[in-house]
Amino acid sequence: MIRVEIIANRSIEDNIHDALRAADAAKFYTMIPVVHGVGIQGPRMGDSVWPEENFMMIVWCEEDEARRIVKALDSVKAQYPNEGITIFGAPPA
Repeated sequence: MIRVEIIANRSIEDNIHDALRAADAAKFYTMIPVVHGVGIQGPRMGDSVWPEENFMMIVWCEEDEARRIVKALDSVKAQYPNEGITIFGAPPA
């Protein structure tokens, strides 16, 4: 099993869900709907200065599903290169 964490701009959340559905991946997940922080694309704080926000999706899956998740997110990244989509994967401790 691999823990996959997806952090992305909330503005493209529906696009990410659509891509994952089309890839038959991430059927079961945990969603953290509002995530604030600073990444490569800049601050996402949900305030008047930096109004954008991210979301985080956590998926536990097998390696083949993790590969489908990465491929699906690559397609969304190609459509929205400036929105900020990050994916992390790690085996269980």
